[in-house]
Amino acid sequence: MDQCNFRVMRNQALGWVLAGCILGVQAAELLPLSVQVALRQAQLPPTALGVVVQGLDEARPRLAWQADQPLNPASLTKLVTSMAALDTLGPAWQWQTPVWLTEDGGLALQGSGDPRLSTERIWAGLRRLGHERGITELRGPLHLDRSAFTPGMAEPGDFDNEPWRVGNAQPEALLLNAKAVSYTVHVEGPQARITADPPLDPPATVPTTTGPCGDWRGALKLQWAPGQRPRFTGSYAAACGEQTWTLADPDPASYAGRLLALMLREAGIAWRGEAIVDAPAPAAAPTLVWPGPTLAEALRDMNKASSNLMAQQLLLSTARAAGVAAPSPDTAATWLQAWLDAHAGTTPPTRVVNGSGLARETRISPAQLAALLRWSWSQPWMPELLASLPVAGLDGTLSRQPGRFGMAAGRAHLKTGSLRDVVALAGIVDAPSGRRWVMVAMVNHPQAQAGRGVLNALLRWVAQDAPEGHTGGEPAPRPSKR
Repeated sequence: MDQCNFRVMRNQALGWVLAGCILGVQAAELLPLSVQVALRQAQLPPTALGVVVQGLDEARPRLAWQADQPLNPASLTKLVTSMAALDTLGPAWQWQTPVWLTEDGGLALQGSGDPRLSTERIWAGLRRLGHERGITELRGPLHLDRSAFTPGMAEPGDFDNEPWRVGNAQPEALLLNAKAVSYTVHVEGPQARITADPPLDPPATVPTTTGPCGDWRGALKLQWAPGQRPRFTGSYAAACGEQTWTLADPDPASYAGRLLALMLREAGIAWRGEAIVDAPAPAAAPTLVWPGPTLAEALRDMNKASSNLMAQQLLLSTARAAGVAAPSPDTAATWLQAWLDAHAGTTPPTRVVNGSGLARETRISPAQLAALLRWSWSQPWMPELLASLPVAGLDGTLSRQPGRFGMAAGRAHLKTGSLRDVVALAGIVDAPSGRRWVMVAMVNHPQAQAGRGVLNALLRWVAQDAPEGHTGGEPAPRPSKR
């Protein structure tokens, strides 16, 4: 078959016409022609692809290709995490962070896993102390209680050796500002000024250069090492204008204490004490509670941006609420595995390593994930799940190049997945006809990144109502008027 001369010719009257050999008898029988063409163009074998397409009003799949093959779903794992959380907690469940004024004149915070404790929310919470309690000074220590979760053994750079990436930060019960710092580069004549937000580092400068923008991050020559403050030793092209680069803080253990000291000053509360990490919170009722996001709100943040850190925070929080005492990443994954086995079955066996999909070992079949999506459609929380997913061509991880989605643009709510050897797409497609389709597609192959066109071709075919007996590609031409 590899020796066949495969050609695709474009004909305006007839649409796509396949000439020569096709990708194999089974592929010709089951895969739409446009998907076969995309596989060939990507130089991927049909065995790299697993697909299920099924109408929500149909008892059988319209397309099932390697549907029972256990595959790595990458960030499609976040769909499992989302459904498990919604099924366990409900969309209105809300994080709460208790805060105490302590007897020693200090302040205590007890983390509950809130994934959205941003600098804005911390500042607003501290301002409440000043306004409601008249606090202008703290003379005791900061007590930081992180006991709701048990720390894991993993390090930020274990997966891809890039510990400076925000998504690689490790989860914890008292997660402040995702343990991140955003560096903004401003062009000021012959120099570029780099400022940090939150301002945990003093401003820095690098020389500007002429010419096109190009790889501005690489040109800055970031020097990042654990326990040391980031440094920029390169240059910056003036043509790049203003840019922002968000990095994980290289000293995550002390991040919460340093950030709170800064936020206290900005909130008008004097403090010169020390931060005591893992100090137990008082047994008395809290002075006040910082309300966090609802589960529905957090899911939108997580799935639209495909945030690995938020997925881990969400899984640990769900496992804890489900009764797992002080869950660790491992025990939370064990809980999620049990939930998945109960709802998706064990044939073929699935494997969940974490809640984000940032793992090589995770496995689920397209048929199992499609069945979960069909089951979720009948659940009362389905609108919240659907609203959390990127919309093809409009937002999140599917916002770029809307033209590549064809009629699916603006009509498909889909979660993306991507690792070095995985690309994947799954969710609900609303066809222009009004029919709704469940679509699950995963490409597992060393050259999987070349397969994005395969997923786009499949999505365009589904948006045409997955026509039976039609080979896909362009819409069939309308008869000409005579």
